[in-house]
Amino acid sequence: MFVKSIVSALALTLVMAGVAAAQQAAAPNRIQQFQAWGAYSYKSGNSTVCYVLSVPTAKQPASVDHGDNFFIVSQRPGQNISYEPQAMMGYTVKENSKINVVIDNKTFVMFTKDKAGWVENAAQEPALVAAMKTGHSMTVNAVSRKGTGTSYSYSLSGISAALKQIESCK
Repeated sequence: MFVKSIVSALALTLVMAGVAAAQQAAAPNRIQQFQAWGAYSYKSGNSTVCYVLSVPTAKQPASVDHGDNFFIVSQRPGQNISYEPQAMMGYTVKENSKINVVIDNKTFVMFTKDKAGWVENAAQEPALVAAMKTGHSMTVNAVSRKGTGTSYSYSLSGISAALKQIESCK
């Protein structure tokens, strides 16, 4: 199940990157798995994109089809992007809604577009990544286009090692 979700997530990553970028991007390479987090890379034009990815360990409410959900932190040195967190949902989120990422008792707010969310205040990205490295639990809360409140639990086991693996992405 976990591997199937990772494969689906990889495919969705390319789709979300856009048709033009996907045409230039090679298929992702799994570098290494670190407990709940995998480290990956792919070529996009002349650049390498590296990222870590995990899938939820629990989804609420259990009675709805959540699609494929995952959380990703990407590193794109060619674009001067370092450790950009992103929530990828298996459904379109409610327009103008926010995604809340709660690590232990600290909440980070993400703006949304279609099926994804990014940290609303980019200056908070390093704080979110730091919280992921030291935190015990992470929950992602969102609202679907249909108005259904959803919640996803993620394991933070392996996140530090996975991020260290992509630290020197070139």
